[in-house]
Amino acid sequence: MQISTLQAFLIGIVYYLGNSTWLAGVGYYTVYRPLVAGTLVGIILGDPVQGAVVGATINLMYLGFISAGGALPGDPALAGTLGTAIAIASGISPEAALALAVPIGLLGTLIWFIRLTVNVIFIHWADAFAEKGDTRGVMLTNVFPPQIFLFIISFFPVFFASLYGPDAIQSVIQLLGGKVLHVLMVIGGMMPALGIALNMRAIAKGDTMAYFFLGFFLTVYLKLDVIAVAAFAVVAASIHLILSKGAKANGTT
Repeated sequence: MQISTLQAFLIGIVYYLGNSTWLAGVGYYTVYRPLVAGTLVGIILGDPVQGAVVGATINLMYLGFISAGGALPGDPALAGTLGTAIAIASGISPEAALALAVPIGLLGTLIWFIRLTVNVIFIHWADAFAEKGDTRGVMLTNVFPPQIFLFIISFFPVFFASLYGPDAIQSVIQLLGGKVLHVLMVIGGMMPALGIALNMRAIAKGDTMAYFFLGFFLTVYLKLDVIAVAAFAVVAASIHLILSKGAKANGTT
């Protein structure tokens, strides 16, 4: 599949929005997630179902994702956006796409650190306006220069990678043959387990494991779907909060 210039442009916009906060509800909390980014890329490429499947597969790797203290172990937005675009355009399976998306996400950390490094300059600009008492200058400096720079370093790499990358990837796949692709699929199949393990490590603290096993037993033995288990989780969380507040009020733990 050949990605057109317009489609590559829109895919670049998706990645930019995934790192920006221009619109309420758009950005880090939504488009930044591979499932959402992959679905949007699928819509742009005319295959929203495959986009959602690939995005959800990539999202499994980042279930335990956390960025603390400026450290970024990987870029979920780039992995979800560009990984889905390459997968759909090259016609590879979601598992193979996941194996390709992991190194793509690692490359995204370069964009992240370049962004943090250059944004320090804009902080000094804002300080200069603050010393003059120019609040409007501080506001404009905190909004427009960082966003313009973010657009440059996020939009253009994804635009050109979407426009020319899939053909190169497809040629390499054809050159390497089916064995290498099978290896990528096997590696990709292992990645979700790593993401789930990282998520388990985060929740396996204190008394939270009891709720994990409750959800597990509801799924396995009662054959409940995800929505039903989520409803039970909301009720259990509410009871937990009520009991916790009551214990604190009584001076107990």
